[in-house]
Amino acid sequence: MNKSEIIDLIARKANISKSTATQAIDVFVNTVKSHLASGKNVTITGFGTFTVSKRAARNGVNPQTGNPIRIPASKVPRFKAGKALRANIK
Repeated sequence: MNKSEIIDLIARKANISKSTATQAIDVFVNTVKSHLASGKNVTITGFGTFTVSKRAARNGVNPQTGNPIRIPASKVPRFKAGKALRANIK
């Protein structure tokens, strides 16, 4: 399912226009992005938690040349599914 399919589904189930559903999705995504960028977690009870993890610097290999390279440290977004979501998938 992609973003436009989610928007269509939300608009139909909530009986709202597609533009309103698009705005709601965009606000949600931008809110999660800004909170993660500021180092905060986003928890949606029954769904899951979005967090930021630190990935340490490490050595790697350039797949084209085989030369060793240094991969710098970075921050990466993570999502941990909540108990209710995990139970629903089984």
